[in-house]
Amino acid sequence: MNKDDKPAGDPLEGKLIRDLAAILEETGLSEIEIEKAGLRVRVARNIQMVAAAMPAHAAPQTGGAAPSRGKEVSAHPGLVTSPMVGTAYVAPSPGAAAFVKVGDMVTEGQTLLIIEAMKTMNQIPAPRSGRVTQIIVGDGQPVEFGEPLMVIE
Repeated sequence: MNKDDKPAGDPLEGKLIRDLAAILEETGLSEIEIEKAGLRVRVARNIQMVAAAMPAHAAPQTGGAAPSRGKEVSAHPGLVTSPMVGTAYVAPSPGAAAFVKVGDMVTEGQTLLIIEAMKTMNQIPAPRSGRVTQIIVGDGQPVEFGEPLMVIE
């Protein structure tokens, strides 16, 4: 018995793990961890990652939008938002061409950018096909969960 007097392998723990795995799939996150009532559960999945050496002083690219611009597009149906907290990078490595630029046509699932979170590079896929009309985030910019990244029309 564990300290909560539940038998090991409690069916509720299995359901919790399945629910967390479903959240990973829905959000595109690579891992999630929760702790509740002394029970700590971490679920991670293998995803293809882009390894990128990041410069010590990554500066935002010029042409990035001012923070207020995100509020203007917050209701746009083609808005792509950050699924996690981290640092956004628009190219696979410093000095490389950006994954996408304004005016590019993208297909659903195509990598738009990467977000580094806890030293893991997470590819952010296009949720739909269309034309990139705005790139709101700058290279090396810290992003929060739900923060606008770009618009695809």
